[in-house]
Amino acid sequence: MCGRFSLAIDEKRLREHLLEKFDPLIIKSLPEVPRYNIAPGQEVLTVLSDGNSYRAGVLKWGFVPPFAKSPSDGYKMINARSETVASSNAFRPSFLTKRCVIIADGFYEWDQLGKTKQPHRFTSKSSAIVGFAGLWTSYLQEDGSTLYTTTILTTSANGMVGHYHERMHVILDDVSMKRWLNPNEQDLSALQSLLQPYAEENMI
Repeated sequence: MCGRFSLAIDEKRLREHLLEKFDPLIIKSLPEVPRYNIAPGQEVLTVLSDGNSYRAGVLKWGFVPPFAKSPSDGYKMINARSETVASSNAFRPSFLTKRCVIIADGFYEWDQLGKTKQPHRFTSKSSAIVGFAGLWTSYLQEDGSTLYTTTILTTSANGMVGHYHERMHVILDDVSMKRWLNPNEQDLSALQSLLQPYAEENMI
């Protein structure tokens, strides 16, 4: 399970990055930053596209499909396996039409050292801020309000991360990110081909 990540930059730098990468961009809301330990159930900064422009805002981390019995089901669905997302009853509808990018600057995995766990933070050498491939959805709650949630896609770990965990977040480069966000892209095999392990030589 890929369960913790960071966005440890100030708001000015974050806004500059978003505007540079996703122009034109509508910023609906931004989380308070810096954030060093983002956990499931919290709000995460997410970018969506309608095919013409991008929108940045916060979604709750923990995917709650429309047919869920309870919003608490989201804690079981913080990650989606990229290999099976196209065939999953929960994730396939979002894979087709509701793809997103979660903004981060690193993620954590742990090493067991005796009775304690040592966290290791993985970042990109080439980009201070990265985008994780994600899916989003909406859920109608009992009080009539709509809950918007997201999940992070995972893939097989590269050699560096594999020392600590067999899975890792799918990190998209700039070209892949734009293709992933494009709602007009409906070729499932082409979309799935974007969900590859991040190059080990490009990580620290």
